[in-house]
Amino acid sequence: MSEEDLDQQFRRYRSTRDRGTRNQLIERHIGLAQHIANRYADRGIDRDDLRQVALVGLVKAVERFDPSRGVAFSTFGGRTIEGELKRHFRDTSWRVKVPRGVQETRLAMRAASEDLTHQLGRAPTARELADHLGASVDEVVDAIAAGEAYGPRSLDDGGRSSGEGPGADHDAALASIDRNMQAVEQRVAVRQLLEKLPERERTIVELRFFEGLTQAEIAHHVGLSQMHVSRLLRKSFLELRRHL
Repeated sequence: MSEEDLDQQFRRYRSTRDRGTRNQLIERHIGLAQHIANRYADRGIDRDDLRQVALVGLVKAVERFDPSRGVAFSTFGGRTIEGELKRHFRDTSWRVKVPRGVQETRLAMRAASEDLTHQLGRAPTARELADHLGASVDEVVDAIAAGEAYGPRSLDDGGRSSGEGPGADHDAALASIDRNMQAVEQRVAVRQLLEKLPERERTIVELRFFEGLTQAEIAHHVGLSQMHVSRLLRKSFLELRRHL
């Protein structure tokens, strides 16, 4: 199908919302969805699940696409599919319930940390990261503390898609197992550290990072002001660091 024919088909669907036309457009672009899904493989989520998420993104793209805006569907559809995949990773790759804002700050911190490390010649401080992101130090500290909640890579793929041999698969699996064991040890250590906090502070930290409550929700739950909760969280971080 030529670009002109494709454009006409999109315009026809835009005006009629005919289900048969929509399905034809989806079928014509399944390859685009699969190609983008494959770029996100080997990140701990099953390939079939990724393809299903990409197809959901494709359906949304076809239904929302407006050919009169002069943008190619491959561009619009690609961005929509990628957005759907990124939301899927963000929503499913956390071992414990972490507030959406904390997840987004955590993701933004990766690029910010790389930029600042390059500029400063050293790892940035929490204050420097906060200034760079336009966030508060508390938000950055929350995001750093929540980093351990992010899910490990799956052992199922083990590097098979990389084109490397069985030896590389075995090494990758062993390395992943080792990382997972370290994560378990770290979580046990965190639990032991939490036992050193007073009961109220321990409850607040657990509500924040294991139950995913916001500071406002915690304040309502424990009968304190949000500002008091924020101060107690900061105090608890310092206390945990001292014991560590």
